[in-house]
Amino acid sequence: MTDADPTLWTLFLSTVALRPYVFVFLAVYLFSNTLVFGFLQTLWFTVGGYFLVFLAEFSSTRTGFPFGFYYYIDTTRQQELWLSDVPFMDSLSFTFLAHASYMTALFLCAPLWRRRSDVQIVDTKAIRRSPSVLVLTVTLFVLLDIVIDPVALQGSRWFLGQIYGYYEEGVYFGVPLANFLGWGIVGLALVMLHRVLDGVYRSRPRRAWGMAWVPYRGLIGPLLYLGVFGFNVAVTFMIGEHTLGVVDLFLLSPLVILAWTQIRRPSNQATQRDLEAHCEDFPASPLRRRLWELAS
Repeated sequence: MTDADPTLWTLFLSTVALRPYVFVFLAVYLFSNTLVFGFLQTLWFTVGGYFLVFLAEFSSTRTGFPFGFYYYIDTTRQQELWLSDVPFMDSLSFTFLAHASYMTALFLCAPLWRRRSDVQIVDTKAIRRSPSVLVLTVTLFVLLDIVIDPVALQGSRWFLGQIYGYYEEGVYFGVPLANFLGWGIVGLALVMLHRVLDGVYRSRPRRAWGMAWVPYRGLIGPLLYLGVFGFNVAVTFMIGEHTLGVVDLFLLSPLVILAWTQIRRPSNQATQRDLEAHCEDFPASPLRRRLWELAS
């Protein structure tokens, strides 16, 4: 490193300044994941997930697996953190996208404890490990990429900047189908990592630091998902890609209807049996303590 080169700390601060929207989403993820799964699980999932995705991107830029062949343009190397030929923020963003997808899947599959000023997800070990949650999480994860990648590919037209490209133009608004397949593979790997860590820290309640009751905690993950989706749709319309924006809204509408139905449907209200099963599976759950306080 020469005297003119920025320091690591300077590059980090510059990364935050250059990509503030990424770090807003990241902060919401860290808050949400810690409330539900605890600080240690959040720490290890963030670190482990980052390096898992980095390896996938490092491999793809050289071998084409799993995302297909693409390349990063290092015009911002003096403005933000890079690891080898991959921007730091790019691999990091997969962690909050995976969390948002997973919490949305749980929201759609588990009973809800609802009050006028609160919504909580009353899940169990069986629900968390069910094939439906697994498939839905990966599907929602890929759906985010279907919205994100075409507009990110047009980064020169908005404040992202042109940071990457494909060697051959893809069939979906310039994005190759191999990229979506790669997201499915990586999404599956991230879900499995989350399950392993969840099992480790669920079995050690004393290590579940940070888990806490917050009103509407059950909506934070789904709202993060909606926020990321909405941000990219807004940018899509902002740059004049109206056809793509309409397609994105078409893809989003069934999900919004399903989520609204999930909240309003009386049959989805958690029963006493659901609450007992949740508390038995998750002894450190703040829902257990909160229900005891309400009953006393």
